[in-house]
Amino acid sequence: MIFWAEDIPAAPGRARGRLAPSPTGFLHLGNAWAFWMAWLDARSRGGECVLRFEDIDPARARPEYAEAVARDLAWLGLDWDYGPGAGNGKENPDIFLQSRRAARYRDALNFLRARGLVYPCYCTRKELRDIAGAPHVDDAGAPYPGTCRRLTDAEKKRLEAAGRSHSLRLLCPEKTPWRFTDALMGDREMTLEQCGGDFALRRSDGVFAYQLAVVVDDITMGVTTVVRGKDIQVSTPRQLYLYSLFGVTPPRYAHLPLVTDETGARLAKRHASLTLASLRDAGVWPETILGWLAAASGMRKEFAPLRAREAIKDFSFAAVGAENLRLPPDPAAFFLAAQR
Repeated sequence: MIFWAEDIPAAPGRARGRLAPSPTGFLHLGNAWAFWMAWLDARSRGGECVLRFEDIDPARARPEYAEAVARDLAWLGLDWDYGPGAGNGKENPDIFLQSRRAARYRDALNFLRARGLVYPCYCTRKELRDIAGAPHVDDAGAPYPGTCRRLTDAEKKRLEAAGRSHSLRLLCPEKTPWRFTDALMGDREMTLEQCGGDFALRRSDGVFAYQLAVVVDDITMGVTTVVRGKDIQVSTPRQLYLYSLFGVTPPRYAHLPLVTDETGARLAKRHASLTLASLRDAGVWPETILGWLAAASGMRKEFAPLRAREAIKDFSFAAVGAENLRLPPDPAAFFLAAQR
């Protein structure tokens, strides 16, 4: 089938990780933590790294953010073998920008539709939460109740005549437990009902949803390990289900503790002062940031400047603690004081 064509040649027996930022804003310290860990995991096992931009939502993604993200990753000391800026002909935007991969997602969607696993959902955005962005465990909400699962053709026509557009949802076996071993959190078991039930594959405006796109991308790019924050763990059973439907072995997963502000809140766009660009402009060094992340996570006993590559040799997820990494009240001032 067309969508199984390799976008990146497979490297049997070799690890391949990915850095998959959404260019909807500037990278903050939480992003730096997740991407550094994904990079360290791949490099410590002699593997490759892919950089791709998850710019699938046209209302939020901006090319200037993509440029800033690549610049920030390089400033931290990270590199990649495939993706924008990789050179050597390994940076084709038709591969590494989700916005240009609609044909891939359409083929995958049609594969599922042909098996009777997809149905239209006429519920409005006001009735349901937005499905465009990557979900988080604390806002997964109540499971979708299957409102549109058993609509008759007559009911569908009546809704369409009333001007209702529809998204497309995947029919899920809600009670089936999905088990996986997390590289940090150990053995896990969750049902799709716990993760929101029947999930969207395409929005009512035609934009493909995160879950479908990320699985198709990881399959065709040969990704063997997915490293991300534990707030995204709710996505894992959904993605495991898609892998099973496509008949593909899923990657290894690692869900990290989060970087939070001094109150314990997850970092978000409201934390503008904690973007890598803001800290860099304030005079903070990347080695200082990485040194703090290593100490706060338990990877190092003491807070000391650390280059990205210096952590490769003895990297292990076993050294990463389970607790979130809580920042001091004024991180920029704290980092600058440590540099004196």
